[in-house]
Amino acid sequence: MAAASAEWVGVPCRSVRWPARAFALTRAMCALRHGWVLEQGDDRIRERHNDGKPLRMSFVEGPISQRLKLIHGSGAVAFGVKDLGFSFFLLIFYNQVLGMDAQLVSLALLIALLVDAVVDPIIGNLSDRTYTRWGRRLPWLYIAPIPLALVWVLLWSPPGGEAPSFAGLVGIAIAVRVLLSACEVPSVSLVPEITQDYDERTTLFRYRFLSGWLGGILMMVLAYTVFMPGSDGLLTQDGYMPFGIFGAALIALSVIGSAAGQHRIVAHWPERRPPPFTMSGAFSEIVEAFSERSFLIFAAGALAAYVTQGMTFSILNYLNLFVWQLGENDLILFPVTLFLSVVLMFLIVGPMHRKWGKARTAALAAIGSMAIGLTPYGLLLAGFWPEPGTTPSTLGYFAFLLFGNTLGVVMMISATSMIAEIVEAFEERTDRRAEAAFYSGNWLIQKCATGAGIFLTGQIIGLAGLPTDSDPGAVSSQVITNIVLYFGGATFILAFFAAYWLGSFPIGRDEHEARLARLASRRAAHDAEPLDPISNAARADPDAHSMTP
Repeated sequence: MAAASAEWVGVPCRSVRWPARAFALTRAMCALRHGWVLEQGDDRIRERHNDGKPLRMSFVEGPISQRLKLIHGSGAVAFGVKDLGFSFFLLIFYNQVLGMDAQLVSLALLIALLVDAVVDPIIGNLSDRTYTRWGRRLPWLYIAPIPLALVWVLLWSPPGGEAPSFAGLVGIAIAVRVLLSACEVPSVSLVPEITQDYDERTTLFRYRFLSGWLGGILMMVLAYTVFMPGSDGLLTQDGYMPFGIFGAALIALSVIGSAAGQHRIVAHWPERRPPPFTMSGAFSEIVEAFSERSFLIFAAGALAAYVTQGMTFSILNYLNLFVWQLGENDLILFPVTLFLSVVLMFLIVGPMHRKWGKARTAALAAIGSMAIGLTPYGLLLAGFWPEPGTTPSTLGYFAFLLFGNTLGVVMMISATSMIAEIVEAFEERTDRRAEAAFYSGNWLIQKCATGAGIFLTGQIIGLAGLPTDSDPGAVSSQVITNIVLYFGGATFILAFFAAYWLGSFPIGRDEHEARLARLASRRAAHDAEPLDPISNAARADPDAHSMTP
């Protein structure tokens, strides 16, 4: 028999598939002879290494090594590359460079986002039900990045160098988003599987956020300085193909490299064979996830936070150009300021969680980010701010941006990290783990809310009366005032809504650790139950009492 271990292991060489009825007694006798255990609802025989230890509850016990933190986090670079491309460059490329109507491009991206939001729960459900010797997540992380890299190149270099049809753009945008979800959902679902520690989970998300922002900012800097440099660079098609190729290579290397680096730790047979996939089951699990009280509270706060994020990212170019009148060199320093804010977040979020917990940290960060971020706009309207476009104005704006964005990212990482604790609450209630279901549910909220935030930006710009083809510095003061007031008002309301609900999240450190103890006791009790192969076989085969086929 194999050496003892602290887990249940599906042993391929002894995994036998039996007819459902005829060999129930034979199965029981084999189990009695070899010490195999037959699980209810599972037609695989599993060998139990009975060393008296409870079933494995996470891949890592104790502190996570620095190597694993870096390797796991590096997989999020792909998300940063995609987010940067879609948020900053895709619209201007297809509209100004390839000549597609901007409204059609926006509609195509919105359709792709909504389709992706629906597909995410299916991907999460499939990932939870993947059953291989490499575990549930790694097969996705090895396969999906290859086609994702190919369609990413195609997105930035359409055949013939001409604009695709509307349907063609919708199709390729959907392909990019769905394939990215096939990488990101399994990758982030590894967090609660790797560790159950309250603070170590935050640490893993710190590295994921840092890597994602680093990937996006790296592509932004390279776009402005290497691929599309100069004032006309963004309007020249030549630089977009190498931009796409470099981004594709970075996507594939980050996801596959991260998976390979974690392989030795996470490549194990899942503890239980999941039920088969069904479409109705995929969405019923999402409905069940949304019935979890702690997830509903999280979702309410996350909804406001993601709307804020979508609105802020989509309106930043308007604010930078028309309100703050940043020049070409200032725009290069802009991503540097964002990166420094993420580094600062990386340093402070851990101590904040240890002192206040995730819920209170998220609430404080939401209010703090809003207060700091809106301060320069308030001073500008009150007449106490230097003239926009001058060096004092730009440096002051970047200083407030640095600390405001730091707290904004702290809020987002605190909220995202809460999902890991919901997984165990769900397991305690249902005796099932559904990591990917909850994270895909989070993505459903994020994508719909982000779309709402972008829509909100359009309404702000329209209501403010900003003319098309406006020149920075030539826009009337009333229009600038309108933009600032509408943006500030929306930010204020959303921040307090997010702070209230995220601050109400019911799972703190003490409750989480108590729940882990209860789950460990439950598993230990299950592990200590006397082996009864005959009754196990009967439970596995309800017709075992009958000797007829």
